[in-house]
Amino acid sequence: MKRIEEKHPLAIRWFHWINFPVLAVMIWSGLLIYWANDIYHVRLETVSVHLFPSWFYHPGYHEATNKGHALWHLDYRLAEGMAWHFLFFWFFAINGILYVSFLALSGQWREIAPTRDSLRQAVQVVLHDLHLRKNAPSHAKYNGAQRLAYTSIVLMGAGSLVTGLAIYKPIQLSWITNLLGGYEMARFLHFWLTMGYVAFFVIHILQVIRAGWNNFRAMVTGYIIADKEAPLS
Repeated sequence: MKRIEEKHPLAIRWFHWINFPVLAVMIWSGLLIYWANDIYHVRLETVSVHLFPSWFYHPGYHEATNKGHALWHLDYRLAEGMAWHFLFFWFFAINGILYVSFLALSGQWREIAPTRDSLRQAVQVVLHDLHLRKNAPSHAKYNGAQRLAYTSIVLMGAGSLVTGLAIYKPIQLSWITNLLGGYEMARFLHFWLTMGYVAFFVIHILQVIRAGWNNFRAMVTGYIIADKEAPLS
């Protein structure tokens, strides 16, 4: 027997689906800004490895000849990236503030806040996903791994707003910039928070595919179809 259960309130679904395209545009426009001056790289003694090598911007690039054709016209788009980034910053900030306010006022925060068992449950979820553990994780609305992930993404959002403001107005908001360790450190933190979003997005999509249509439908309609428990004899 099957039964229909409510899983996600309307507000949660709205905040989720608004944030999805907004965050995508923020990441895209942020990368346009970064690609204009990709200063972050890994140094290994005399070897320097950039996160995006020259051939990414110009396939067929040869350092000797300094030639290559542009790929998607990624470089020299700083002004365009900043315009999109600063516009969608307001949507990102407002949506995030409303989401956190709803969690606090409705009591929904109790469902995503980590508990004392969340870390242990998260390890069990990872082991189960890697097929190293047979028993399935908890069938609660959110398991330990989800609680840790969703709480982390809220904190990352707050971090992105703070570091973004420190970069956007380093003089007017110098006290924030100084607290973060200066402009360069604020930019460094902002960049790696963005990389965290990319990692979260990839893992989240894979988990949605793995969970199946029923869970995806719950985020669209708010309801999930569950097995009805047999009555006690």
